[in-house]
Amino acid sequence: MIPEEALLRPSRLYRVEEIRGRDCPIPAAPGVYAWYFTSPPSLVPVAGCHTQDGAVLLYVGISPKAPPGNGRPPSRQTIRSRIRYHYRGNAAGSTLRLTLGTLLADELGIGLRRVGSGMRLTFGREGEKRLTAWMAENAQVVWVATDQPWKLEEELIRSCVLPLNLDQNRHGSFHGQLSALRAGQRAQARLLPVER
Repeated sequence: MIPEEALLRPSRLYRVEEIRGRDCPIPAAPGVYAWYFTSPPSLVPVAGCHTQDGAVLLYVGISPKAPPGNGRPPSRQTIRSRIRYHYRGNAAGSTLRLTLGTLLADELGIGLRRVGSGMRLTFGREGEKRLTAWMAENAQVVWVATDQPWKLEEELIRSCVLPLNLDQNRHGSFHGQLSALRAGQRAQARLLPVER
């Protein structure tokens, strides 16, 4: 099966409980992952989005990024570590979590906050827990290992309707609204005290 088909017509989608344990089926390799949602955030326009097994594809990502052009070594991050981080990390390190939290802020009663030294923005301990629980209930993922994931990601963003992708997706109809919503969350967070 060609890589694009593995993401758009997978034999199955995986839930959080299947990838958290020791028997995680995700390879520790470079690749592309695709996030499907059974109940997308209400603000997200899903017309034209690809669906699979009753879930709608809203976002694709890669690990690692393309090698830097400055001669530095490429990242050694893998799709296993990246997908797991999206499920259990925070908005400071996951653009997917930042986007979902922004879209679900009212529904989940969360908001972006400055944490630690005040430079990092997350949804705070309780907010990130709520977001993780929402993802466990509504998000499923599939992946494909490939040596140059940035090429497949670019192709998918160009050929699919992916409303949660911002990078390389200025042509998307939701790009401007999502960018403004995320900027609003950041601006609001900077007005609030640092959460320690």
